[in-house]
Amino acid sequence: MTAVGGAREPGRAATWTAMVNRAYDHGRPAVRFGDLSWTGRELLDRAAGAADWLDTLGAEPGVPVPALIATSADALALVVGGAGSGHPLAPLGVRMTAHEIAAVVDETRGQLLLAQPEFADLARQVAERSGRRLRIVPELRTGSRALSAEANDLAAVLHTSGTTGLPKPVPMSQRRLAARARVNGRLCGLDPESFYGGSAPFHHIAGLGNIAVALAAGALITGLPRFTVEGWTLLRELGTTHTSMVPAMLETLLAAGQARHGTLRTLQYGGAPVRPGTLRRTYEAMPGVRMLNMFGQTEGSPISVLTPEDHREAVAGRTELLRSVGRPAPGVEVRVHGAGPDGVGEIHARADHFFRTDAEGWLHSGDLGRVAEDGYLYLLGRRTDMIIRGGENVHPLEVETVLAAHPGVADVAVTGVPDERLGQTVIAFVVPADPGAPPEPAALSGHTRAQLSGFKIPVRWWFVDALPRNANGKVVRGRLREPAVREGETA
Repeated sequence: MTAVGGAREPGRAATWTAMVNRAYDHGRPAVRFGDLSWTGRELLDRAAGAADWLDTLGAEPGVPVPALIATSADALALVVGGAGSGHPLAPLGVRMTAHEIAAVVDETRGQLLLAQPEFADLARQVAERSGRRLRIVPELRTGSRALSAEANDLAAVLHTSGTTGLPKPVPMSQRRLAARARVNGRLCGLDPESFYGGSAPFHHIAGLGNIAVALAAGALITGLPRFTVEGWTLLRELGTTHTSMVPAMLETLLAAGQARHGTLRTLQYGGAPVRPGTLRRTYEAMPGVRMLNMFGQTEGSPISVLTPEDHREAVAGRTELLRSVGRPAPGVEVRVHGAGPDGVGEIHARADHFFRTDAEGWLHSGDLGRVAEDGYLYLLGRRTDMIIRGGENVHPLEVETVLAAHPGVADVAVTGVPDERLGQTVIAFVVPADPGAPPEPAALSGHTRAQLSGFKIPVRWWFVDALPRNANGKVVRGRLREPAVREGETA
């Protein structure tokens, strides 16, 4: 089955650098971090200075420059300057180990490694392991050069999360990043009057990827090094109008009684469904906020979108919509490749704003899903995560989505383990909402059985303090381990 979103963007494709140049050629506030504030013109001048500095480092033109940088004014100037001078930056995860970062750097062509001063010690270890020349970012001066780029030039490079192997580079061309900025900017309602503040890691598509959209729209930008309740309070006091997060962060704010935000216009989330109760409480804390769920990945986003109107319908009674990831985003064509009798297959998508595609323009997502008759897309997990139990396919994400709606479950991961009779069987690792009173396995089984077939119900339940996650927050299923059970004990 194929589903198609709205019409593609008409007209010629501008470069992302040209969009940023037009958006910030003014004297209005553009960047605010702590006591530091730059106007749009100051941001462009500082980016020009960053470009001048990058020119002195002897980097080969067009070759990505790996960099240990975090969300900050200088990081924005470096990315904009690098994109507009032929020195595209490839931000790396500063929360990873030197061993992990060096493995990524080893795969890059260039011989240069950049780092902001606060990451100098980590960068020295990476440089030693990878044999790269390290340059610490100095205090950036202003410059006066014009920043420009061609449509097929690289604007930046991000890396995938690497849950099943080494993170893979995703080159972001100027043309495709510009197309993504137009699509996402319109969906999020970003404009020069917006104030975007996020807390995702800078090297992540939810970090730099979303900031790049805000930059193209000319929004005022701030950010946090990581999500905390105190950080959210700061964003609220500053008067931010747009942000992004995962539902677990939202539930943390609600539990702390700190979710209220009087100026927030759009709250974009992804990575997991939002619970109906969480959505209702969010509307109570932030009346009028536009909730937006974007489904995509580093290689291309958004593929589909659950719109603010969809969320309002869900809270009015159509809660099943929250188990979907919406319908194809504007300009996106979606197909279910290799669908079986149940309509489930790998999600492929095609659009101008995707960064990695095959010869025919299709992005192979690696996600299994189905498209319902009304056009809504439902995900069932990664193709490589599928559990085959007695010849029946069990999709972990489907089971996790149902379990996550149970009030006694704060977090959950489902995986398969070998079974002599069935090949594989299903088990669940649950982080209880109340560690002192975890839900009864029988109650969880009953809750799941009310919505799913019997062969999908976990046969064992393990209550854990936390799930193993990588630096980008994704569950690493390969690290889920059952504890040893002594004879006479039960799970």
